[in-house]
Amino acid sequence: MIAKKTEKKSGVLLNNPIVKAIGTQRLIALLALIIIYIVFGAISPAFRQYSTLVNIFDASYYIGFMAIGVTFAITTGGIDLSIGTVLVCSSLVTGALATKYNVPIALTLILCILIGAIFGLMNGLMISYMGLPPFIATLGSMMLSKGLGSIFTKAQSVTWPQATEADGWFRSIFKVNITNANGLSTPIPTGFILLLAVAILMAILLNKTRPGRYIVALGSNIEATRLSGVNVAKWQTLAYVISGTMAGIAGIAYAAVYSTLLPGGGAGFELDAIAGVVIGGTSMSGGYGTIAGTLIGVFIMSVLKTGLPFIGLQTHYQQVATGLVLIFAVFMDVANRKKRN
Repeated sequence: MIAKKTEKKSGVLLNNPIVKAIGTQRLIALLALIIIYIVFGAISPAFRQYSTLVNIFDASYYIGFMAIGVTFAITTGGIDLSIGTVLVCSSLVTGALATKYNVPIALTLILCILIGAIFGLMNGLMISYMGLPPFIATLGSMMLSKGLGSIFTKAQSVTWPQATEADGWFRSIFKVNITNANGLSTPIPTGFILLLAVAILMAILLNKTRPGRYIVALGSNIEATRLSGVNVAKWQTLAYVISGTMAGIAGIAYAAVYSTLLPGGGAGFELDAIAGVVIGGTSMSGGYGTIAGTLIGVFIMSVLKTGLPFIGLQTHYQQVATGLVLIFAVFMDVANRKKRN
């Protein structure tokens, strides 16, 4: 009797219109984000300051753009391990072009995105036409981009133009400082508007267009999709081009928020992005992707990265927390997949 009542209550909850509209896993992720933020704020009063909120947004931009892009690759049933090092490589190369070779900053921003797209295209071709497993292909691209960035800059750090310089205008895309009558400066995280706009466009592409439906179909059953007459290689390649392009945009965001870029970096950034994607509800086995869920997952990762130092946990503890969150998210994905089956 008790079991029947519990089952009935569970069924009512799952059939709730709000739960259906948001999605069970996305709703859990959203509640987790709110709880994590409240807990950090309760433990550390300094975490509740406006400056901390700005730092959370700063940390979310580059992870967010990478995560939005890799959502497409994961939806096909693949993975892109190169996005972190591609981000750093594109930022290093174009930053060096701007500062050492006086290339106009507007052109370097375009080149930064283009470099990411080229790596994405290379990944797509290796996976779709050469038949390499996504893990191996993108692992090779990770090593390649990591090495090329260091070679081009001769293993020297690169500093993009600062906001006070004439060529530093690009930083205002992500943060604007407004000075009041008392001379106090207040940073406004304008990058959130750009991140949200890109997320909406990518959600429309994934859910409301033919290329998006084909990408989802690849993850559901690639052989059935091929037999139905769809050019599988073309749309699989597109998914990785999108992933690489978004890594290039993430490179601009990273350069705009952080002053100095170091060669050989970027390894590990992809884990934050992939964790955000999986936490948000995108299936690691492919066939289902959600950009809205990815955005929620990204902010969970950003709050963790920003908040853990406030409670006295440094970098190595942050890595442990990221690993545990990723394992839990994959476990949730497996459980949901078994339930659907």
